[in-house]
Amino acid sequence: MKKSLKKSLYAGVLGLTAVGLGACAGGNDQGSGSDENETLTVGASSTPHAEILNQVEDDLADEGYDLEVEVFDDYVLPNQALADGDLDANFFQHEPYLDNFNEENDTDLVPAAQIHYEPLGLYPGQTDSVDDVENGAEIAIPNDATNGARALLLLEEAGLIKLEDDSDITATIDDIEENPKNLELTELDASQIPRTVEDVDLAVINANYALEAGFDVQDDALAIEGEDSEAAQTYANIVAVRNGDEDAPATEALVEALQSDKVKDYMDEEYQGAVIPLF
Repeated sequence: MKKSLKKSLYAGVLGLTAVGLGACAGGNDQGSGSDENETLTVGASSTPHAEILNQVEDDLADEGYDLEVEVFDDYVLPNQALADGDLDANFFQHEPYLDNFNEENDTDLVPAAQIHYEPLGLYPGQTDSVDDVENGAEIAIPNDATNGARALLLLEEAGLIKLEDDSDITATIDDIEENPKNLELTELDASQIPRTVEDVDLAVINANYALEAGFDVQDDALAIEGEDSEAAQTYANIVAVRNGDEDAPATEALVEALQSDKVKDYMDEEYQGAVIPLF
């Protein structure tokens, strides 16, 4: 795909939500900030990543960077845009997803820092509780490799299925050893699952998409990954950059701003356990 076509695709999918910031397409084009500042363009999902970035706009300006955020509504384009040089960094994913993306797309993106953890949750649809799940019930789970495995582990923890003993973050539905209620697991794009929750019995939803859909993670989730679990480290949300940019001054400034007490306090107050700082 030619680069110009890719840029058109990015623009079409993004909607370029401003979230209090000036969003533009172009990695290093000067935006509306001060002339002496360097523009730092970061791709993010709208909730919570772009909202968190919004909190550090002034801090980065003080360090000489005008922050511009491009908001994406899927998990593929922000990595492709970063690999193509249209972004300076992105902030939306965990490292296992990034590793899988690199392997499947022959890209060379790397984590610069862990920022927070978003627990995956099991949410009610047509069925209100795990105890009420009937034979043949349908459960929606993410279709990407890492979040799909994570969903299966959560369903096992909830007592709905049993995986083979050696199952880990590479698990697939083929690793289900016992499915006593003959559950139908429907694999969907993670961003689409909240829109289908009324059509299925239960749904496993990433915390950022649950927030966007209006769920209260603490009150509405029937099961949730523990904040002190191995998953909290494995699935920490990261700032990602191109290989070689981990120690760039702009990257260091972005990470320092995000790993601040101000951001920690914002996460704790704004998201009430749906976004857990890891610094």
